[in-house]
Amino acid sequence: MLSGLLASVCLSGCNLEVLDSKGVIGAAESSLIATATYTMLLVVVPVILLTLIFAWRYRASNHKATYAPKWTHSTAIEVVVWAIPAVIILYLGVLTWKTTHELDPYKPLPSQVKPINVEVVALDWKWLFVYPDLGIASVNQVAFPVGTPVSFRITSDSVMNSFFIPQLGGQIYAMAGMQTRLNLQADSAGDYAGISANYSGAGFSDMKFRALALSQADFDSWVKKVKTAPEALDMNVYAGVARPSEKVAVRYFSTVDPKLFNNIVGKYNNGNVTVGTNCVTKG
Repeated sequence: MLSGLLASVCLSGCNLEVLDSKGVIGAAESSLIATATYTMLLVVVPVILLTLIFAWRYRASNHKATYAPKWTHSTAIEVVVWAIPAVIILYLGVLTWKTTHELDPYKPLPSQVKPINVEVVALDWKWLFVYPDLGIASVNQVAFPVGTPVSFRITSDSVMNSFFIPQLGGQIYAMAGMQTRLNLQADSAGDYAGISANYSGAGFSDMKFRALALSQADFDSWVKKVKTAPEALDMNVYAGVARPSEKVAVRYFSTVDPKLFNNIVGKYNNGNVTVGTNCVTKG
């Protein structure tokens, strides 16, 4: 309780969205961060306290402290200072290995609900979201039902970027000519911040989007609203969307070229879609 209060005071000026998890993946990652932090404090706190105690006890003015100029070794002390950190490192190593496999972003989330597929394209400096099964698209806004797994296919039509919704789960790179994957799920309705977590040029600071976790009825209404949008997204319109621009407002497309995502990926490697496998970072 005290450590939580102290952390809140120390970090009062920071954005703690990553610790305010609203999804199954985000909750697991927050738990991992907390467990690792508390485990490391088992070494950090005693070392800090002992440093202060030794400095006070063996200060020059304390003539009652034991003076042993020929003392050189203590087996008990050696065992403690080496064994405890070794055990902690071993524990953290096993914990990290286990959770890394459990939270593999390419791993589909277990659910009785059919996942919703979303194709993501990182642009300068905006995000394009394509719903291949619904035939719609949006810029800087993505929506999905609460309690429904979302399967993201992610690429870039510019420099390398990083797709991140802090309250829902880990981040993953978006790279031109490749596609990475991320599986997330929102367990609470809300309007969550989405960001670029990799510097990508002049408009980076405003390369943000909103992730809307909606009830099924509200999501259906959102889809209907998008389907009434006057614009259609084909390759010609996409060329305009892809031009560098900053602080871009939300934009909807009622129809979308079904080959758009694969065309974007394929144009960098002669039509061959490359799937990234080692391009993952966890938040």
